Amino acid sequence: MSFTPPVTEQRFVLRHIAGIDFLADSERFAEATPDMVDAILEGAGQLAAGEWAPLNRVGDETGAKLTENGVVMPAGFKEAYRAYVEGGWGTITAPVEFGGQGLPFTLAIAILESLGSANMAFTLCPILSVGAIESLIHHGSEELQDAYLPKLSTGAWTGTMNLTEPQAGSDVGALKTRAEPAEDGSWRIKGQKIFITFGEHDMADNIVHLVLARTPGSPEGTRGISLFLVPRYRLDAHGNPGEPNDARCVSLEHKLGIHASPTCVMSYGDNDDCHGWLIGPENGGMRAMFTMMNNARLNVGLQGVQIAERATQQAVAFAKERVQSARAGAASRDPVAIIEHPDVRRMLLRMKALTMAVRALVYSAAGQVDAATLGDEDAKARSEMLTPLAKAYGTDIGCEVASLGVQVHGGMGYIEETGAAQHYRDARIAPIYEGTNGIQAADLVGRKLALNGGAAMRSLLDDIAAGAQDEPALAALLADCEAVVLWLGEASVDDRLAASYPFLTMLSVATAGWLMAQQRMIAEAELAAGEGDSDFLAMKIAACRFYLDQIVPEAGGLRAAAMAPADILYSVSEDALSA
Repeated sequence: MSFTPPVTEQRFVLRHIAGIDFLADSERFAEATPDMVDAILEGAGQLAAGEWAPLNRVGDETGAKLTENGVVMPAGFKEAYRAYVEGGWGTITAPVEFGGQGLPFTLAIAILESLGSANMAFTLCPILSVGAIESLIHHGSEELQDAYLPKLSTGAWTGTMNLTEPQAGSDVGALKTRAEPAEDGSWRIKGQKIFITFGEHDMADNIVHLVLARTPGSPEGTRGISLFLVPRYRLDAHGNPGEPNDARCVSLEHKLGIHASPTCVMSYGDNDDCHGWLIGPENGGMRAMFTMMNNARLNVGLQGVQIAERATQQAVAFAKERVQSARAGAASRDPVAIIEHPDVRRMLLRMKALTMAVRALVYSAAGQVDAATLGDEDAKARSEMLTPLAKAYGTDIGCEVASLGVQVHGGMGYIEETGAAQHYRDARIAPIYEGTNGIQAADLVGRKLALNGGAAMRSLLDDIAAGAQDEPALAALLADCEAVVLWLGEASVDDRLAASYPFLTMLSVATAGWLMAQQRMIAEAELAAGEGDSDFLAMKIAACRFYLDQIVPEAGGLRAAAMAPADILYSVSEDALSA
């Protein structure tokens, strides 16, 4: 089916939630004028709808292939990626000194939303490049920055992150890839990494891998990990790709979804000739990698928005066309489009409300990231607080909305022909990678709860309280969140971790509810003043009302779940779980 970028919605959220106008008032982001923002949203939407969306089904059915010449992308992908590069879309947030436009990260989020809704698997490629750029900016030497950032910024070269090994998944400290110093100041990398997204492909002249490895004599665990830049091709004297660097894909994973995204098993140093260059200090790899991962986690939360938007559009279009049965209670017994039936309407409005809520949450976090770059320490703390919420809740909602999309289609949703099943399959990876949602929850109660001595959490709860004064369900949920926060302060380690996921969900719903309450008030004011698109504003008001009246109350029961003792989890033996 066709895809229509939600430009009006994006513009609304950028203005009223992410604070794009505030950012544009700064010297750093002065170029982000309303006209510039509109042009970017429209242009990205045209690329997404016109060139990336038509490849979504092709990518799913064909997938990336490993051949004797390396990994080959499905037909049309090279040309569509070239259009992305030639259009300058990769340069949006990159520093001006390296050929970028230096615009807010929040704008990149909007661009990636449109591209990812059009083709989620394809969009993983530029998402990872953004993270590689961030790591090099903050931790790379001037020499590495000059050599690699200009091409990474344009998208002419792409980036990856290499953490996972067969024995080292969430436990990154168990990795075994080695780095030995060489006389020329570089390092020789040897080891194997798995689950490397876009680890190899044929769309760019070079691929820049950021690889975690251990140096001789390094401490055990994460304290002994270093980060290295490992290009697919070493650069020649002119800075162009030259000799192969003994880094190759040896296998592609066969996955449930995102088939167009090559998930590679990467082998480094099979011939003892894989050159790497240290990023940051030796044994400082986790700090450097977390720069990339924090960015990536927010972008993965955005994937929940991407897939939810696409699934919702498809479900609405199908519900308008599918005719079944007369409407209950109607005088006419003629069959009607299923969009007229109450339960279908409920599902569609739930999909719209959930999608708008997580969009607001992700865009809000992105706006705080930008404000933090202007020196706002409170914004920095807020962005750190919101990131696990945006990643975990955003991707959980992506799965829920994609599942509802299948349900709206009925039996046809279970048939691959309609495309609804692809959204469901594609969505399911997002709660897993870049730190499982369980890890996000553990991070929330283990680190973020105590951030700035608890002031960051207190600030968020206070903001929610200010927005909940006329929203009884939101006020009740806020009280539940505050009670759990107090309980967590006295709880045992097991109890805290057992409570972490219910608490993350509660806090996410409360935060999203606060943002939806803000949007409802603004939309009502604009509608009353005769400003904007009346249909859009009416939909915005209805979706916000639905979220506050029907979704926020559902989270109230999580207080009891969060505060339940963890003893039940260990009340039976491991063998009993197999009984």
